[in-house]
Amino acid sequence: MSSPKFSNAIWLIIVIASIGFLFDTYELLMTPLIAAPAIAELLKLPMNNPIVGEWVGRLLWISALCGGVFGLLGGWLVDRFGRKTIMGASIFLYSFAPFCAAYSATLPWFIVFRSLTFIGVCVEFVAAVTWLAEVFNDKHQKEKWLGITQAFASVGGVLVTLISIWISKHGVDLPHLGLPLGLGSTAPGSWRYLLMTGLLPAIPIALLLPFVPESQVWKQRRSSGSLKRPSFSGLFAPELRKVTLVTAILSACAYGIAFGALQVTVARVTPGLPELKEQAIALAPLRAEGNALNKELNALAATDPARREIVAKIKANFGQQKPINDLIKQRSDTVQGHQEAGGLVGRILLAVLLIVGISRVALLKVFQVPALIVLPLTYFVYFQQGGNAFLWMYALCGLLVVAQFSYFGEYLPKIFPLHLRGTGGSFATNVGGRMIGTSMATLNTGWLAPMLAGGAAGVKPLHVAQAAGYIATSLAVIAFIVGFLLPEPKENVE
Repeated sequence: MSSPKFSNAIWLIIVIASIGFLFDTYELLMTPLIAAPAIAELLKLPMNNPIVGEWVGRLLWISALCGGVFGLLGGWLVDRFGRKTIMGASIFLYSFAPFCAAYSATLPWFIVFRSLTFIGVCVEFVAAVTWLAEVFNDKHQKEKWLGITQAFASVGGVLVTLISIWISKHGVDLPHLGLPLGLGSTAPGSWRYLLMTGLLPAIPIALLLPFVPESQVWKQRRSSGSLKRPSFSGLFAPELRKVTLVTAILSACAYGIAFGALQVTVARVTPGLPELKEQAIALAPLRAEGNALNKELNALAATDPARREIVAKIKANFGQQKPINDLIKQRSDTVQGHQEAGGLVGRILLAVLLIVGISRVALLKVFQVPALIVLPLTYFVYFQQGGNAFLWMYALCGLLVVAQFSYFGEYLPKIFPLHLRGTGGSFATNVGGRMIGTSMATLNTGWLAPMLAGGAAGVKPLHVAQAAGYIATSLAVIAFIVGFLLPEPKENVE
């Protein structure tokens, strides 16, 4: 039996959702690209100053916490005021917030706008998957297009990297547009231009959104008065308590592996690969000198004239480090590229398996079981070997973990009743994933890696890799066990 044909409105909804998923990742992955240079400029400190590093960590924690808390509220708003309405509002929020952040003159305002960006992303994801799940009456079409549209999320990571590289090369030729100038520069920092590109999704969404309908099933139920009011307490009713807790735990595990292992690999683990051993040896004394100079600088009052001489020495030290750091950065870009490619393949593979029609518990195990083997091998064995073997194992890690993000994007709207689809999906994604799961990054670099090294001062890439291995393996085991408690979604959940 052939599937029903799409109307123009459904095609437009698919396009809007794909744009939303693409720019979800685009907006989030700006942070590791712009955080350090932005904070250094706003605090008027060298980029390698420890205070800058501390604030980068705080920014990630604050924005993730805000995204989780307000994203949870956003899920309730999706059920209360409609899928299309809240999705459109969230996309406009995460479009204009980075644009405003580009004009930040102080660190507090920069953090506010980055937090608003995270809030918009957290709300948009839940609104989009809920809306898509209710557009299609045909089960196979629903599963197919939920998988396909979410694959665009991985394209966002590639796109933001390419645009960042282009701006780095051509930023000095771009018009200033009233942007504040960089310290000691006649042009704005490239990070400001990259933030301005966050406005891009608002343009097509503003043009397309008026021509697509709200979720008809939600609208009809609301018009008839039969739509129950959403509530957080409803998620813990006897018939939903189990699925609420299980999906939150599984989401926390997936995000925990991503942030506690995969995300710290590019910047903190890559410099310790065997192929970069010569660079690490050459860089060690320069970094020790730089750390000593920064410590001396931070001990002086902001008005002390001696700061100028120390800053000059720090800049000279940074200049000596730059050629070596550039080589490490090239390898880091290669590592990042393999993870992004693996994630894209994982999303595509999930979409294919959804079309095949595997049961939901079995489908999750397709990615959970290999993760039990691949994750510890990557960080405990292949990290020490380096080379292409590590790159391909890391890509496989990306495939297995990122596919689970798309899995829950397809599963969550089908397991909760209509009046709690946004609220339930938001609880799992934002409380479990964004608030608990992302904290694994801090657990790694702020506690476990220093403990393995015998102190924060002695932390090396090897210790971060070991911590990543312990975190990823532990969470993979928890997810594998808890996954057996995941119920199969029922048809026509009301």
